Amino acid sequence: MNKYLKFKKISETLSDTYKNKNSDYGDSFAKVRDKYNKIFPVILIRLADKFSRLETLLLSGTQKVKSESIEDTLLDTAAYCIMEVIELRGGDK
Repeated sequence: MNKYLKFKKISETLSDTYKNKNSDYGDSFAKVRDKYNKIFPVILIRLADKFSRLETLLLSGTQKVKSESIEDTLLDTAAYCIMEVIELRGGDK
């Protein structure tokens, strides 16, 4: 499978995960962003959390929580970046 098709498949999986999580948790990212973004850019906090987790996973070489793999952390980071772009473009408007 070429890289374009791999990228497309990962993007589709990311989209499905986003849809399911938003269904389970509501639009929590947008809600927190609307509430606190004037104080401090919420995306920076979310990305800092993900980078901290990634650093721990990469430098420790161990994975203590099964659902927190390097791949999952990278995909979560990508999802937060896309969610921020959506909000910058007006969210649901």
